[in-house]
Amino acid sequence: MTDIYDNEQFFKKYSEMNRSKNGLAGAGEWQTLEKLLPDFQGQTVLDLGCGYGWHCIYAAEHGAKTVTGVDLSEKMLQVAREKTTAKNVTYQQADIAKVEFPENSFDVVISSLAFHYLPSFTEMAQAVHGYLKPQGKFVFSVEHPIFTAEGSQDWVYDADGKIKYFPVDHYFDEGVRTANFLGTPVTKYHRTLTTYIEGLIDNGFTIDHVQEPMPPRNMIDQPGMKDEMRRPMMLIIAATNQ
Repeated sequence: MTDIYDNEQFFKKYSEMNRSKNGLAGAGEWQTLEKLLPDFQGQTVLDLGCGYGWHCIYAAEHGAKTVTGVDLSEKMLQVAREKTTAKNVTYQQADIAKVEFPENSFDVVISSLAFHYLPSFTEMAQAVHGYLKPQGKFVFSVEHPIFTAEGSQDWVYDADGKIKYFPVDHYFDEGVRTANFLGTPVTKYHRTLTTYIEGLIDNGFTIDHVQEPMPPRNMIDQPGMKDEMRRPMMLIIAATNQ
């Protein structure tokens, strides 16, 4: 399976994004996500779709015993290994939907903006329930169902090129969407808020928090950020394994 992030041209564009260059500080959702993360002190942590490894590094810096980062992209992992100095962080190249770990392996499982690339969230939740310890914490972010519903993930513009509104359509029609991301057609999967919430509940989790992050005040003057207040782009859920 080839990952879009290993496409040379696409990866170059991704590496030029603000969140790629500035790490967690450049991610508009980070200030919301950070508040939902558990205490990493002495914990075994798994990051699914770890990308550049920013969250792995954060967990290690905040006392994690061991951190495992999994990503399908060879290019992403190459950058992650270059950026990571902590000896207790290891990276594994694998499809997060297929990677296997022994039962009760981890205290914490995190994932940032990866699950909307997977055909089934329910199967992912089932897998995480298996290799997360009882009372373990599961915190993840995905693109918001309102953002993924129509598929194009772009605004509707007037004749002068100004934003009119953001389209929401076919909300209950779950499945494949083709979005234009960084000038490239990218396959993603739309699912409803119900599917995310019930997928957790049905697979042994208790919901702790549901957040729709807004741009933080210190980033609101950056290009395009004020428009992010017009519709939710991301969804963050924190849950506890039972």
